[in-house]
Amino acid sequence: MNYSIPSHLSNIPLYQKAMDIFILSRSISTYLNDDLCLLDVDGKENNDIYFTGDIIQQSSNLAPEIINAERERFSDKKHKHIESLDRLTYRLYKNCKRLENTKSNGRDYLPILRSELKKFRKLKHNWMLTL
Repeated sequence: MNYSIPSHLSNIPLYQKAMDIFILSRSISTYLNDDLCLLDVDGKENNDIYFTGDIIQQSSNLAPEIINAERERFSDKKHKHIESLDRLTYRLYKNCKRLENTKSNGRDYLPILRSELKKFRKLKHNWMLTL
């Protein structure tokens, strides 16, 4: 997925925070996968491993939604991208909460990701005022 990023976008704190969240979620997911990929005693897989992929997928969609909202001319289309950002951050937050209940040492890093999501939401509110 290649996006031509407008030059001013890299200076927007919201975009920078979205990229930070993506990098952090990817690192956490990799760490969690090592613990969750093992089969249970009865031979079943741990279903929580799917949430690790979900946090990567959701965090990777944050930056493109910001780019799309910046490019739109009409406010109703901008608001659709903002609503999508809201849904993504909500799901990301919920998946972090689910992963905190897993039996993995990596779950200790999930509160860091959740605090970054809280900062992202505050930045998003300020960013929306500039659109």
